[in-house]
Amino acid sequence: MGRATRRVAACAAAVLLAGGLQSSLAHATTTTPRIDLTVLVISDGGPATAAIAAELKGQGTPYRLVDLNDANRPVIDAAFLSDTLNGQPRGKYQGIVLPNDNPFAAGSAEMTAIATYEAAFGVRQVDAYTYARPDVGLNWAVNPGYMGTLDGFQGQVTTAGLSGPFDYLKGAVPFEDNDPTVSESYGYLATPLATLPAGSSFTPLVEMPIPNSTAKGSLVGEYQHAGRKELVVTFVYNQYQQQYRLLARGIVDWITQGVHLGYDRNYFAAHVDDVFLSDDRWDTVLKCTPGDVTCPPGTPETANPIRMTVADAQYAKQWQLDHDFTMDMVFNGGGSEDWKSDHETTSDPVVDQMVADQTSYRWVNHTFTHPYLGCLQDVTVVPWKCTKTTSGSTVWVNQATISSQIKDNLDWAAARGLQLDRTELVTGEHSGLLTAPQETSDNPYLAPSLAANGVKWTASDASRESAQRAVGSALTVPRYPMNIFYNAATAKEETDEYNWIYTSVANGGSGVCEVNANSTCLSTPLDVNTGYQSYIVPLEARIDLGHVLNNDPRPHFIHQSNLSEDRIVYPVLERILSTYRSLHAANAPIVNLGQKEIGQEFQRRAAWNAAIASGQVTAYRTGDTVVVGAPAGVQVQATMPTGTVQQLAIGTAAFGTAYAGSLSGWVKPGQLQSGVQLTLPSSGTPAAPAGTSPGVAAKSVPAPAPADTNVVPQGTADAVPAGPGDTDRTDAPTLVPGSGDPVAGKDVVAGTTSVTANADGKATGHDGGPQQRGKASGGKAEPARKTAGHSGTR
Repeated sequence: MGRATRRVAACAAAVLLAGGLQSSLAHATTTTPRIDLTVLVISDGGPATAAIAAELKGQGTPYRLVDLNDANRPVIDAAFLSDTLNGQPRGKYQGIVLPNDNPFAAGSAEMTAIATYEAAFGVRQVDAYTYARPDVGLNWAVNPGYMGTLDGFQGQVTTAGLSGPFDYLKGAVPFEDNDPTVSESYGYLATPLATLPAGSSFTPLVEMPIPNSTAKGSLVGEYQHAGRKELVVTFVYNQYQQQYRLLARGIVDWITQGVHLGYDRNYFAAHVDDVFLSDDRWDTVLKCTPGDVTCPPGTPETANPIRMTVADAQYAKQWQLDHDFTMDMVFNGGGSEDWKSDHETTSDPVVDQMVADQTSYRWVNHTFTHPYLGCLQDVTVVPWKCTKTTSGSTVWVNQATISSQIKDNLDWAAARGLQLDRTELVTGEHSGLLTAPQETSDNPYLAPSLAANGVKWTASDASRESAQRAVGSALTVPRYPMNIFYNAATAKEETDEYNWIYTSVANGGSGVCEVNANSTCLSTPLDVNTGYQSYIVPLEARIDLGHVLNNDPRPHFIHQSNLSEDRIVYPVLERILSTYRSLHAANAPIVNLGQKEIGQEFQRRAAWNAAIASGQVTAYRTGDTVVVGAPAGVQVQATMPTGTVQQLAIGTAAFGTAYAGSLSGWVKPGQLQSGVQLTLPSSGTPAAPAGTSPGVAAKSVPAPAPADTNVVPQGTADAVPAGPGDTDRTDAPTLVPGSGDPVAGKDVVAGTTSVTANADGKATGHDGGPQQRGKASGGKAEPARKTAGHSGTR
């Protein structure tokens, strides 16, 4: 029985202990209660509740955070949890997350109020991290049992889990072990109690073999007792760890019974920049890229630039077919014209091949010749600086140059019948956008140039700016740089440059890793013959897979040089795809969006999150009906059971798209409607709690026993980097209640967040940003061969 079609077991109504709850349930025998679509997160400041809050935030699911460490927090009583609205009992929360099964003092009236509320309204509870013991339906973690680190272990989703909240997984749940010196995840493995109170049950959903035993211990299990359901989690995690990312979607679906605002997708897109250009090559002797300002003065430019061949183009097309994945070709038509001029020919076989195969890819304008479109760069100094007028004003590349670079590339494509979306653009090195520290603002001529050429979606570097923002009438689309360098076409070149960046001076490297707060150093240099496959490929795949599992649509970008010669990027892409597909069921495929679609997703999320943050969204479920009100023009983001339809003024319409065993997507009111109304299928409607139909007497729910006062060992609150290139998690902030995001005691909604790395965090020895040497005069940048920079900004 799938998660979307499971009915919630009927639960006994509670003895009405508190006056407020008595009032709210006075009509329970005749009235179906209203349940507001908000999750209550009660946190003790630990990483597990922070992780669940982060998942709600990322999905766009409204939640309220209460910090137990805040002396001014609200009291959790009947009035806080429920009331009566227009004569109808109202539950204010559709689910409750606790740091453990009972975080309050012995005999707490607050825990009694929570238990009573859950039973009365059929609301579920997640115990974010607790230890195994009879109070949660488990034996003590001994004989058989295990207590200790779970680093490098592998969990397994049970049959019940696969037919329930984790039906989007194939079964394996591997635990990270990124650093042998750090205990990254601690847990308890124990078996369910053989004898439980009448009407109670414990169902393991994720389990793990108990060391030195033939038994399996529960990691995640559903404990049904006293008219309530708890999700008992007996291992600790943080929001960045792979094991949690694999389970996070299911935890949210379980607590909300598959009915909630917000949704989750696993996105992956790969942009191949510089298509048709020739990229300069890393020099393994000089330890720089000839032509770059950081190479010794007088060093000639690259004599053997890197450019795709016809065979490389044919391989790319076939590789996509073999791996069911489409790449975005981000092209510079001027590169082809330069190549033809250099080779004294009128034809370009690579262009001919790729244009013939154009429907195999998506195509994006990358400007005609890839000049730097920010300030006029002064490359006579290291690091470069912006040229200034005598009065101290910045000299910017002018509007005519920017506009012609956009238009000339579009005209070049049109002349060859190359089809693309003219509203999408990637400027060379993301130039024209602010580039700290040299440029603290955008080129003022960029926005009008974009508008004049109909550009609505322009790429930005997510390592500099993780969020979408406006550039005049256009919006940015942040892209992740992959740590596969633009100036490397062979595994040896890539590994040599990687060693130079990530090795200390004492070990023969540049020492950049020693002074960069967002990086660490290799203990020893990698073997240039084997290090790429054995170290760089698995590390980069792990980093990028972390983005894929985080409901993060930002695309990743690489370069045409990486599809040439040794074709070094394919092993990374293959590792990402194969690992993902080995862990996920067919109902949760990777979602591969184009640049405009990604921009639109961020745009809708921003409007949705702003509406919730300002208190302009109302959402509730009554029986099989879900009603959502939002400001005009703001689309509603939701996840519902299969079979859900939208109720229109006349008739119905389909809702959402199928993903991970549910329907989800964006929806707006129909004609003549001011809000969205969804009708759930009878098989997927959460059952009303027992006692809501006439003639059923309320039953007593005993207060749970207080939690043991022993300290439960914690894992690491912050993600442990997988290696020196893992800058995304080096300085990853922990979402701690009271820290300001979210605000303790306030209703907040999740928006997509991203850890920001410095511009030079993704592998550079070049002053923290890209370099390009070119002639410049009168505010107009002349075309130049692309030269050095870090992996992510060409």
